[in-house]
Amino acid sequence: MSFDRSAHRRITSLTAREILDSRGWPTVMVTVGLADGAVASASVPSGASTGQFEAHELRDGDPARYSGRGVLQACAHVAQTIAPALMGFAATSQQEIDRLLCDLDGTPNKSRLGANAILGVSLAVARAGALSLGAPLYRYLGGVGARRLPVPMMNVINGGKHAGNGLQMQEFMIVPHGVPAYGEALRYGSETYHALKSLLEEAGLSTGVGDEGGFAPKLASERQALEFIVRAIEKAGFEPGRQIAIALDPAATSFAHDGQYALPSLGPRSLTADELLAVYEDWSRSFPIVSIEDGFAETDWPAFSQQTASMGDRVQIVGDDLYVTNTRFIARGIAEKATTAALIKPNQIGTVTETIAAVDLCRRSGLAYKFSHRSGETVDSFVADFAVAMGGGQLKAGAPCRGERLAKYDRLLEIEDELGGAEFISPFIR
Repeated sequence: MSFDRSAHRRITSLTAREILDSRGWPTVMVTVGLADGAVASASVPSGASTGQFEAHELRDGDPARYSGRGVLQACAHVAQTIAPALMGFAATSQQEIDRLLCDLDGTPNKSRLGANAILGVSLAVARAGALSLGAPLYRYLGGVGARRLPVPMMNVINGGKHAGNGLQMQEFMIVPHGVPAYGEALRYGSETYHALKSLLEEAGLSTGVGDEGGFAPKLASERQALEFIVRAIEKAGFEPGRQIAIALDPAATSFAHDGQYALPSLGPRSLTADELLAVYEDWSRSFPIVSIEDGFAETDWPAFSQQTASMGDRVQIVGDDLYVTNTRFIARGIAEKATTAALIKPNQIGTVTETIAAVDLCRRSGLAYKFSHRSGETVDSFVADFAVAMGGGQLKAGAPCRGERLAKYDRLLEIEDELGGAEFISPFIR
């Protein structure tokens, strides 16, 4: 006697609740139950530095609750609109479910139901499908060929909207890429992080941390942050550049005004895009920088193209707010040769299927891509599995500090053990 296995994977329950993220603000957690007894949950991260074209994160706007940042409406949309429509669907029908979620919303940016409601459902469905099939999430999404572990990009000094320390640029990352295996990369990063802490303490500077677990000292300039990082790499016993490199995420939209860029550490006068490019070129000659993300404002497309033409042969130029994980913007970037890489954040676009479409476009065009957490995170490690599934070889998940960041890095240790002979290949060795 035969039976339809998909019937055992049909969705029988779908609920959402308001939980708190790493900044103490509400976010959405969705739980999916299947007929075969599988139950899976997923929670949605939230960014502080967000692109204007990102999918819409629905907040209640009620000043009497969480300063208007509650997500009860998004949770209600899951219960009242999404759940009735998805009952009986097989959790393994990811594309069909994600398409239905977009149709139910009916807006270009998911503003009716909320991208936080929609993504929570999409992630939880994917996790439930994997659980029902008895497959690890990375294999369920990426197939049997998913064996490449990403190089961790660790934000060790926070600035910009992630810290109130006067630094305009947002993320100063270490990239332990010149190592034989992921576990060793994690060790190199952790030891460098602690070496940086001791250097800051010796200098009488604060070692309090910002949103992503990186230190947030009051430094004189962005250049001083780079100098501290190089010293920390050396103090930990590693070779700058060859073993541990540096990556930047200036998040330049946050200090862009009327086509110019305000960096007080470089003087009172704002910089033109050409002058800011000259700063990046100088830093890339002085420090082992392998990647610069959002070096210019999200609408300054000519500046990105100029930076790629000038530096793209030796430094990875990444679009984040420029692309917001949207194939329409990525296609424009490919046509204009705006960057050499795209940042991938599922909550910028709102579903698993659309995120995979963005990765597929990067693959077809030869554009590099890296997965990323958000500054407001939870202990959900979905993005770690996703990074392995898609095989881009890069993941930024914050400092080797704070539980919501370590959940991603530690999940990759589990995957490394499961795979045995996992691949760990630096995308920065040319």
